[in-house]
Amino acid sequence: MLKLNEPIIIVNFKTYIESTGKKAIELAKQAEKVSKETGAQIIVAPQFVDLAKIAEDIDIPVFAQHLDPITPGNNTGHILAEALKEAGVVGTLINHSERQLRLIDIQKTVELTKEKGLISCVCANNPATSAAIAALNPDITSIEPPELIGTGIPVSKAQPEIITNTINLVHQINKKMPILCGAGISQAEDVTNALKLGTQGILVASGIVKAKNPYNTLYTFANATQQQR
Repeated sequence: MLKLNEPIIIVNFKTYIESTGKKAIELAKQAEKVSKETGAQIIVAPQFVDLAKIAEDIDIPVFAQHLDPITPGNNTGHILAEALKEAGVVGTLINHSERQLRLIDIQKTVELTKEKGLISCVCANNPATSAAIAALNPDITSIEPPELIGTGIPVSKAQPEIITNTINLVHQINKKMPILCGAGISQAEDVTNALKLGTQGILVASGIVKAKNPYNTLYTFANATQQQR
């Protein structure tokens, strides 16, 4: 399994038109360029139809946006771990607020990632859920209050106690687990504040994907992570 260097930036492409098809490939290449120029650990999570092409074209880690806890067979419309591996994917988001799962399915999916050698980043919407997820021993947890997603109002400013409470609860269970935060991150200052609160990185989407200049914005984010190392 690939070893990631902290701090971590995961760019979730979601299903924005700005990160679809050819535009997704260009955005991924910009992320690769920023990573090589700054030394920052940047991961991209494109849509499923773009995964194989992007994983082939770039030299930074590629995550899926979701994985189903299934085995090969009659599972129409589901996402298979073996297919992700074949596409060159090294990890996956799990339980994003826009693709939530039951706790039992999160557990099965985390177990599957361990079996298949994929990195798991499990999202949670509050500190208590983060603690429950930490008990499942994923590779990374990410705290994202859904009411702040896409607002441009960072959780580190609006509700910093969510971050600190999450860190305290999760580290009572697993002191070594990296914790990311997301929701509303749109400026380098937001990244710096998140790291100062004790996180090991960020999960960001529209702040990069829909930025006027995604390369420049991501570059400032990457520089902010390097200054906190």
